[in-house]
Amino acid sequence: MRSMLRKAPGRLSRLDRKLVRAVSALPAGRHDDFFRRLSAAANNGRLWLGIAGVLALFPGKTRRAALHGLLAQGVASGVTNLGFKTLLPRARPRPEHLPVFRFVHPQPTSSSMPSGHSASAVAFTLGVGIIRPWLGAALAPVAAGVAYSRVHTGAHWPSDVVFGSAIGAGAALVTRKWWPVRPPFPASSCTRARAPELPEGEGLGIAINTLGGSYADETAAALQKVFPRAYIKKIGPAEDVAAGIAAVAARPGIVALGVWGGDGTVGTAAATAVEHSLPLLVLPGGTLNHFARDAGTPTLTAAAEAASRGQAALADVGHVAVERGRPDSPETLELTMLNTAGIGLYPNLVRRRERLQPALGKPLAGVVAMFRTFAAGTPTTLIVDGVRHKLWIMYVGRGRYYPRDHAPLMRPVLDDGVLDLRMITADEPFARLRLLWSVLTGTIATSGITHLSETSRIRVETAGSPMVLAVDGEAMPGVRAAEFSVKRGALRYYSPWPER
Repeated sequence: MRSMLRKAPGRLSRLDRKLVRAVSALPAGRHDDFFRRLSAAANNGRLWLGIAGVLALFPGKTRRAALHGLLAQGVASGVTNLGFKTLLPRARPRPEHLPVFRFVHPQPTSSSMPSGHSASAVAFTLGVGIIRPWLGAALAPVAAGVAYSRVHTGAHWPSDVVFGSAIGAGAALVTRKWWPVRPPFPASSCTRARAPELPEGEGLGIAINTLGGSYADETAAALQKVFPRAYIKKIGPAEDVAAGIAAVAARPGIVALGVWGGDGTVGTAAATAVEHSLPLLVLPGGTLNHFARDAGTPTLTAAAEAASRGQAALADVGHVAVERGRPDSPETLELTMLNTAGIGLYPNLVRRRERLQPALGKPLAGVVAMFRTFAAGTPTTLIVDGVRHKLWIMYVGRGRYYPRDHAPLMRPVLDDGVLDLRMITADEPFARLRLLWSVLTGTIATSGITHLSETSRIRVETAGSPMVLAVDGEAMPGVRAAEFSVKRGALRYYSPWPER
């Protein structure tokens, strides 16, 4: 074995020289200029930065693939240039090994082993391909050309390129552990239910919150045109929203309750619908329309179609028992949670993200909002199911949200019977530094400060001063304790049935 190890460097050197002589024997041509320019374009990662800049213009997975590629390239470059080039000094090919007209000028002075160009090329391409396989396949010939160009121009021995390529592949696989590929979202499904058919809105009572996110002077007229036989009530700024919705539900002849407004208004309408045993028709009248989107009625056309056919489904609703006021004489409130609740810095994060989203897009707006919020905020000490935590954010979703990380976007099933609990804690050492680092690198989902779980009941208590609780976007200060639970299949809502 020792004899083989002593002979290995000599054998590798002889193989390198044999391969270089084969490259040297190739006839001259325009390809010499091509490989020289390709090699120069990849200096200092400029080629990959340019490609990443173009990919970043396309939101979604393509932009994420560009980021993943750059992160993998950064790891590969650091390991190669700061580590192995110091540990493995090796002379580069000399002019007598290749024709002079092919030689790169000026020739690098660092160690030949391993090839940093090859490491960066393979790392970026494989990093992109992990997220977008077809993009990785398209970039593979470019990466192979860059790697070969280092031999063609006399900058490296072939074994340098092979070793550098292996480092690049390893860097991409390591970053996949830190930034794992999100599994595909499960298909939407629902438990079908029948509801009264509402031809032209007959028997439908619609409550409009004039303070809703997308309300305009012509909203009522537009709804009346879609539902000409419906009863429509506008709830003015000075009126109590809950009382106005209850009045619509109690009106004689009403067999279904419709609502136009934001998430808080829809949550209030859901509680009223459950109380009066009425099906709920959610109209897209808010800023984000979370429930309307999940229910399959993101447009008036979809809502009208489901109502006219009597197509409905069942949804769970969250029940929140809130304790407020002084400890010796607490006030108890019962709330219905249709979508989400947040404690800590979550309400501030959502408000910042929504302000930035039109200009930056949702993913980037979320990162910027998180950094700004966490850089200036302080954690809150809470007792969650009897365990004391210092929390940056506590998020409770009514139903299992996806993706399964810090940025919940969609809820394919509305009657799964679970509360989706997500906590970002400050219990760990160097909590703020770890938090800001995970925000900057996009690793919150895999960080040790993030805790994901599912349950059917949660109790949260303050350990000192009262907290601010936001339920379906409506903030409530002065809360001392809150208990969350699930009412299974309590709400019927109109939803178009998917074709089978």
